[in-house]
Amino acid sequence: MSSALDEDTQQTLAAGRETAGAMLRAAQKDLQKVFIVFLIGFLGTFYALRLYVWDFFKGITRAQMDAATEGVLEIIAQTPFDVILLQAKIGLVVGILMALPPFIYFARDALKERNAWPQSPVAPWKLLLIGLTMVVLFVLGVAYGYFVFFPFTFAFLAKNAFSAGFTPTYSIVKWAQFIFLLTLSFGLASQLPLAMTGLSYAEIVPYELFRDKWRHAVVGIFAFGALFTPPDPFTQIMWAVPVISLYAFSLYLAKVVVTAKRGSEKMDVKSTATAHWNVLAGIGVVGGLLVYAFYEYSGIQLANAGLGAIGSDYAFLAPESQLVLGAFVVSGALVGLLGGVAYFVYRDIERLERTEVGVGEPSKLDIGALSASGVRAAPPEAFAELDEDQAMGLASAAIDDGDTEKAQAILDRFDEAQGGEAAEEAADAPSEIEDRTTRAGGVFFDELTGGETDEDDIGGYYKDIAFIVDSLTSRAFWLVGWFMFVLATTFGWLYTGGIRDVYEDFLRRLPDVVTPEEVLNVVALHPMEALIFEVKFSTILAVLATLPLLAFFAWPALRDRSIVRQRRRTVFLWTGALAGGLLGGFALGYSYVAPGVITFLVEDAIAAEMIIAYRITNFFWLIFFTTAGIGLLADVPILMVLLNTAGVTYDTMRGRWREVTVLILALSAIFTPASITTMFMVTIPLMAAYGVGLGILFVITFGGRRNLAPARGTAE
Repeated sequence: MSSALDEDTQQTLAAGRETAGAMLRAAQKDLQKVFIVFLIGFLGTFYALRLYVWDFFKGITRAQMDAATEGVLEIIAQTPFDVILLQAKIGLVVGILMALPPFIYFARDALKERNAWPQSPVAPWKLLLIGLTMVVLFVLGVAYGYFVFFPFTFAFLAKNAFSAGFTPTYSIVKWAQFIFLLTLSFGLASQLPLAMTGLSYAEIVPYELFRDKWRHAVVGIFAFGALFTPPDPFTQIMWAVPVISLYAFSLYLAKVVVTAKRGSEKMDVKSTATAHWNVLAGIGVVGGLLVYAFYEYSGIQLANAGLGAIGSDYAFLAPESQLVLGAFVVSGALVGLLGGVAYFVYRDIERLERTEVGVGEPSKLDIGALSASGVRAAPPEAFAELDEDQAMGLASAAIDDGDTEKAQAILDRFDEAQGGEAAEEAADAPSEIEDRTTRAGGVFFDELTGGETDEDDIGGYYKDIAFIVDSLTSRAFWLVGWFMFVLATTFGWLYTGGIRDVYEDFLRRLPDVVTPEEVLNVVALHPMEALIFEVKFSTILAVLATLPLLAFFAWPALRDRSIVRQRRRTVFLWTGALAGGLLGGFALGYSYVAPGVITFLVEDAIAAEMIIAYRITNFFWLIFFTTAGIGLLADVPILMVLLNTAGVTYDTMRGRWREVTVLILALSAIFTPASITTMFMVTIPLMAAYGVGLGILFVITFGGRRNLAPARGTAE
């Protein structure tokens, strides 16, 4: 096994094992203390979950639900050990996290010997301030999730499932995992101000990068939110807007800190505050008066009326005493005072930095913050110390912002400062990169295919695929647009009641021996289970609807590479044949196969007087496999015959059965429930249909001796 790892990797692993062993030896005499901390965290979390946390979670889950939805919502344990094992797992994680800091502290001697401990002493108060800031930010992020985001999200998810005719019966394991995952995401997102400020201050990530790439950050935030929140716009906005606001605040804070560091040590915060004491005092007084006016002059009533208008049950409470009101007023004054100090410090430092740069240090000029005219007016020294990568980076950032004039000005000034050569090399860089990429790709495929590019090997297939994909590039807008249109239309229909209509219609088709009431209890064990099924089902239909359009656009390239020989109008024949097979199989399955399978499965449970409760995913995937699945099975032999008429020989399809099996397994893993059993239940029938198709082709092609495709050089 070790021979499979390179020397550097082996050395890194050995160093890691040695460091871990040294840390254990260094902390050996204090491991008892570490274990006590772990035990406190483990037991404290275990009993806190048991006594307080589950009730708290149930409260936030039901907080915004209407009476009908709240009445049917249940949190259940699927096995006798669910609750105790979940509490133990959570307690174990919390205990380990609590034990890590003291373990690292007691093992500091081993880390110092390996230069893995900070060499310069850090003031304890700074460490304490950083730690407290992390905790406060984490608590604020979690508080937003628990008191704003979760109530609305659970109300939306439960109502969506209930309105579709399903019972929101959440498994305590899946429900808790959903809550803890989103809690962690909010807690980590709240660390943005500290993380961005620290990275900018240490110049690990320049502040200018955070500033210039803010569009990418916004897209990334929405993409991350799409993965961990329900797919409706409202909850995604509720997740993304606070994080984007945090990013904007973090940019401001990082700018203050970086400007203070770069601008200089001459800046004295005390002097700045003293110079503006009267304005700061006024800001503090205004902040306190605003808080006082909110509580004393109908601010509470107006805020609560606004919350009620949007359907929220939350309400601001009046202070219990004048002492509490005074504390709120003082807090408002302090917040205003701190905001004023931050503003004046930032303004004075930025003014000092501009003065220093303008007088004697043009090399410190922030080129990225200048306009195109400012770049042309900047002194040459600002460009003299730039290297090629920095100049290209600034130009690329300007292009990303849509300012091509500024990008050209930066390259022109860099050209002047470097004597002309650097800009010429920078202009040639893209073509050189492209040439290197092409050569590297050629070498890779030459190595892969042994230098051969025969049409029957991997190199030939790669060229065919690359040619076809390149021909589809100009049609990507239509393909993506059609795919998204079908997906959005299908999802919208299911989301607005289509899934309930299908469910009720299917129940009416069941035989008399099975009454609808006996299978009516279809439950959602996960808060997002109904939505995930709707998204997956919509994606499958969108893929099926896009395949004919994809074939239509790709047909000329397929003919050019001699993969097919018929004309493009053949696509319509293919689409009709496959659609006919799909609809015919669907009608057969929906009318007879699916009701028969459900009846067979339910009869035994009814005879045993069991309570029947199907999961949404299992129930509807069973219906899908026994309806549309019959059509897909019927389409496999039809598609194989059509491919043979297009030029794919019987021998090729028989020889490539392994690749077909791998492709079907991959598609089953993506589009079916996350279960190995289900994956094989889909793959085996499809491969059986593939075998039937081979049998049909064997007969009609006389064992592959005469295929249905026209001879080469002819076309229909």
